[in-house]
Amino acid sequence: MMMQSALIALGSNLSEPVTQIQRAIKCLAEQEHISLQAASALYRTAPVGYTDQPDFINAAVHIETSLAPMVLLRVLNQIEAEFGRERSFQNAPRTLDLDMIDYAGQQWQTERLVLPHPRAHERGFVLIPLADIVPKHELGAHGSVLQLLQGVDVSDIERLSVPAWNGNATSH
Repeated sequence: MMMQSALIALGSNLSEPVTQIQRAIKCLAEQEHISLQAASALYRTAPVGYTDQPDFINAAVHIETSLAPMVLLRVLNQIEAEFGRERSFQNAPRTLDLDMIDYAGQQWQTERLVLPHPRAHERGFVLIPLADIVPKHELGAHGSVLQLLQGVDVSDIERLSVPAWNGNATSH
């Protein structure tokens, strides 16, 4: 399969979340059939939905992959499990959350995968990191990342000075 572009949002609010996100980006870069193209800065954001939990650290990466969307989703879920992700209830605190936001501009609607991500266009904690790396990217029919950012409240999102990724992009 030829290489396809994909966007992944990362989030963590348990077990040293800055370190969790940095380790997850490194893990993604080391995966076979994945080439890390770019990583956003790290951002501290308030929880959404269930709010009685610590703030999240969020980031986004742009990858190139030869994996099909469902195979990439399995890899993302496997990485989450390796990082101790437990799915106790919706919007629960988590060691690592990896969401596929976009895969080659494709539209998918299955029980396990909806592309582009169905709520990414409404979430500042996804859009701000994406604006770092792919500001003109179109999220389905919703518009570009920069256009979408104009319609969401990002006042409580703080950019951290800690780098999300120190390594060079690697190709497998």
